[in-house]
Amino acid sequence: MAKAASRYVCQSCGASFPKWSGRCEACGAWNSILEEAPREAAPRGLGAKGGRKIEFVGLVGEGEAEKPRLGTGIAELDRVTGGGVVPGSALLIGGDPGIGKSTLLLQVAAALAGRGRAARVAYISGEEATDQVRLRARRLALAKAGVELAAATSVRDILTSLEAGPAPSAVIIDSIQTMYVDTLDSAPGTVAQVRASAAELIRLAKRAGFALFLVGHVTKEGLIAGPRVLEHMVDTVLYFEGERGHHYRILRAVKNRYGPANEIGVFEMTDAGLVEVPNPSRLFLAERRGNVSGSAVFAGIEGTRPVLVEVQALVAPSALATPRRAVIGWDSARLAMTLAVLEARCGLAVGGRDVYLNIAGGLRIEEPAADLAVAAALVSALNDRPVPENTVVFGEIGLGGEIRAVSQVEVRLREAAKLGFTAAWLPPRGKGKAKPGSDLALTELGHLADLVGLIGRAGGLRRAAGQGSE
Repeated sequence: MAKAASRYVCQSCGASFPKWSGRCEACGAWNSILEEAPREAAPRGLGAKGGRKIEFVGLVGEGEAEKPRLGTGIAELDRVTGGGVVPGSALLIGGDPGIGKSTLLLQVAAALAGRGRAARVAYISGEEATDQVRLRARRLALAKAGVELAAATSVRDILTSLEAGPAPSAVIIDSIQTMYVDTLDSAPGTVAQVRASAAELIRLAKRAGFALFLVGHVTKEGLIAGPRVLEHMVDTVLYFEGERGHHYRILRAVKNRYGPANEIGVFEMTDAGLVEVPNPSRLFLAERRGNVSGSAVFAGIEGTRPVLVEVQALVAPSALATPRRAVIGWDSARLAMTLAVLEARCGLAVGGRDVYLNIAGGLRIEEPAADLAVAAALVSALNDRPVPENTVVFGEIGLGGEIRAVSQVEVRLREAAKLGFTAAWLPPRGKGKAKPGSDLALTELGHLADLVGLIGRAGGLRRAAGQGSE
């Protein structure tokens, strides 16, 4: 039998090629193609022979009670995972270097180990020695927690150790990019090694019934490094977000088979580790100054949680041939669309000015309902007139300048009323819609020109003749 030829695999996208080249034809990455030894080919004709008969069961188990979720003792993490970690599930946590992934998981391990369970909680580090993990635990006042530490990178050794003795309740692997399977010739961190290591660990977690936490490195684009199939293999994908200059972190669920996606948990980074923030709206608005032009408060929804954040805009004359558009915390494409609609449908002269937009506090907003708040901040900056201090704004903007309805209006308004706001600018709710049970003064806006007229016109604003309403 002829020996199978080696294949060349791109470490960025996983594409396979028969020979080496300097540039991947699939994703365009340079110097990312490495040689990998092939796996042994499976024998042909297995359709009727050689296989083990599998057992089919119904959707409802007979006489089986649903396994309770594994509460971590950290309310914000339990919220993000949908009420606790499901036994036998695999969670992948990614984030920038130094953002606090290892700190969070060490706190999770200590919380699980301190709940009086007989099962083990194992923390396996492939990046640090056990003494280094102990130093962090001592700084976090977790040195007495019953967590079992190990420093290992061989998946074979890890599987053998976990199968010996009582079954663990949770296993933390920090990180999956440092693990390797000795049956592959490629180096740790390559596409084949990450895929194979994760598959072996997840298979054991499903069989033994313990919760598996995998830490993942991220690329410069902010995506989890390794093959994209890694995110498909796990049950939950969490991203740990935040700016190093800010004292809080956002844990966001982008995939969750056992709970809502896009749910967030908010933590504050302190000298003693990560501390939960039960009311993030107060945190994001703590340093807000009222009666300042270019500022608007957006009432948003992150998962199932209402969150109020401040949108800040600055519009200044440009000395450049191409004006600058700087955006932090929002989609730059939506900012370009909002500016185009303001200029084309409302006649505002913004094309020759520098525009800076910031979501205060560092939270990243993905919701289209923030369009109206961004427009209010831009018009306020152009007009040099502040949006009323105790007013929240939300709504989606169409290309025709119309303001479209958004979901969960009552939840947004209740959160605003709870924080002391007295008014709201929002899309038309239509006839027959029940009014919220709050005392907020509601102003329904049907067109973006209504927002411009509401804030007022002054200093440099030009309206197209016959457009909009006063």
